[in-house]
Amino acid sequence: MNSKHILANLCVGFICFGSFIALFAYFIAPDNTANANTMHVTIQAKPPGFTTYMLQETSMTEKQSLWNKFLNGNNSYIKETPISQEYQITETSIHYKPQLQNDFLTIAKTDQVKVIQKTFWLGTDKYGRDLLSRLIIGARISFSIGVVAVTISLIIGLLLGAIAGYYGGFVDSVIMWLINITWSIPTILLVIAITVSLGKGLWQIYVAVGLTMWVEVARVVRGQTKSVKNLQYIEAAKVLGLSDLRIIIKHIIPNIIGPVIVISASNFAASILVESGLSFLGLGAQPPTPSWGIIIKNHYNYIVTGKAYLAIIPGTLIVLLVLSFMIIGNLLRDKWDVKNND
Repeated sequence: MNSKHILANLCVGFICFGSFIALFAYFIAPDNTANANTMHVTIQAKPPGFTTYMLQETSMTEKQSLWNKFLNGNNSYIKETPISQEYQITETSIHYKPQLQNDFLTIAKTDQVKVIQKTFWLGTDKYGRDLLSRLIIGARISFSIGVVAVTISLIIGLLLGAIAGYYGGFVDSVIMWLINITWSIPTILLVIAITVSLGKGLWQIYVAVGLTMWVEVARVVRGQTKSVKNLQYIEAAKVLGLSDLRIIIKHIIPNIIGPVIVISASNFAASILVESGLSFLGLGAQPPTPSWGIIIKNHYNYIVTGKAYLAIIPGTLIVLLVLSFMIIGNLLRDKWDVKNND
């Protein structure tokens, strides 16, 4: 196995691992409440591996379905109070001293009240939230933006590119004019304009990023369609009386899908970067949604205060994920490039 295969396997493994984490985020994250937004102001910005005792009070709520928990996390309200280790439990009550306080408090002992020892494996953020849980649930944002944006770009790009390449003439000129106009506008500015028009939020980002990435797909599909539409099997399909739509869907697109997959891998990486950048600017996912870009925005000033990991960890995850998709895209391009095949 050569170095390219090893690198490809590592990238595919990292993406598969990240996809699994994103898909089952609320079943994996230590803090599985919605958006992992449980705050502990007395233990903010603690280092990785920080351990403390927690007085945990759970409020009973309506029974939650597994599907709802999969999508939105645990809807039970769990109040956690960091306490010192100088607590006492009797048959009827719990005596505890909250962090940063000197006085003991007392609470009745029930089935909904207990003391646990909790470890924050990657520490806490500036609001005292579990950084690991925020990163795990934030992975869902990064992967979902890639999937939705690439899907939108494929639907529009395949449709317009195939029509332009197949029919040519005036239709091709109109579509190419639209492609060139869209292509001439910087991606980040176009996304910001669409986001401002539609409003701030996740679905607006999905639409905005998808609407800016279809042009490259359309250009590739157009060129590939023009190169195959006069081949013998396409002419035979026309002679048999097949409709243009069937020819495009059944005979042209399946034979040009290789370059489209390569473009999709690059667009997936680009969409993650765009979402992270918009979230950093405050135009993407809105708090308390744990996007990696928002986590960096909240903690980039900690880089000079000795707690740089709060911004470096999410930044590293973005780099690794984008790099994995770019490497896979380059390897797929080499695989489908006949000039590089022996």
